[in-house]
Amino acid sequence: MTTDDPPAVTVANEAGTSPIVLLCEHASNFIPARYAGLGLSEADLQRHIAYDPGAAPVARHLSATLDAVLVMSGYSRLLIDCNRPLASPSSIPERSEATDIFGNIGIDAAERAYRDAHFFAPFRNRVAALLDARLGAGLPTVLIGMHSFTPVYLGVSRVWHAGFLYARARKLGAALIAGLVSIDPSLVVGDNEPYRITDEHDYTVPYQGDARGIPTALIEVRQDLIWDSDGQAAWAERLTTVLSRIAKDVDCIREH
Repeated sequence: MTTDDPPAVTVANEAGTSPIVLLCEHASNFIPARYAGLGLSEADLQRHIAYDPGAAPVARHLSATLDAVLVMSGYSRLLIDCNRPLASPSSIPERSEATDIFGNIGIDAAERAYRDAHFFAPFRNRVAALLDARLGAGLPTVLIGMHSFTPVYLGVSRVWHAGFLYARARKLGAALIAGLVSIDPSLVVGDNEPYRITDEHDYTVPYQGDARGIPTALIEVRQDLIWDSDGQAAWAERLTTVLSRIAKDVDCIREH
């Protein structure tokens, strides 16, 4: 790392008054020069394998409109994924979708520890400290991760416009889905689609949120819908409406 490299974690609107806490684990595709792009082309580094296109701008919109704190990662998920347990094979992937990640193949334990210490630990520790402080202060808290997904995955088209991923927070998941559909019934909204949360392959939901008893979910919006500023603003407006309703009555989505 050099002095020109970004911080591993950035916190925006830290004094936000909303009970919603926003994360963007795949906000950036930045890879330090010493890694030579992990052997990938510039075109590959603009793809979903390197980050979640559109997710960070939508998250910033939401932070502003909801008056919510936002925590963003500063480095590409290809270096180390801030939403994966360290033991997961996709934590430092050797292959993502159908692309070999040459700079990750055969790396040793020292390099894995370096990447954790410099790129993942600062993010997860900052999130943990923020959540523990809120719990200690008795502040109502709902944890939301902002993500995006590809319209086509390994040749298979995805029909959903957006999806919500959750595990223990079933009431939150149901409220998110119902809220978005109520705004626009024509939307195809995934219920734990296009992905499913597991302890083995996810970090934010099971370990940051559910383990603390905090209602937690990930929002996934299809990338072609938030590729440009107009789409990002439109989806931020929809999601602001949905999340504002939840923020006004956090007790209604608590699991008892």
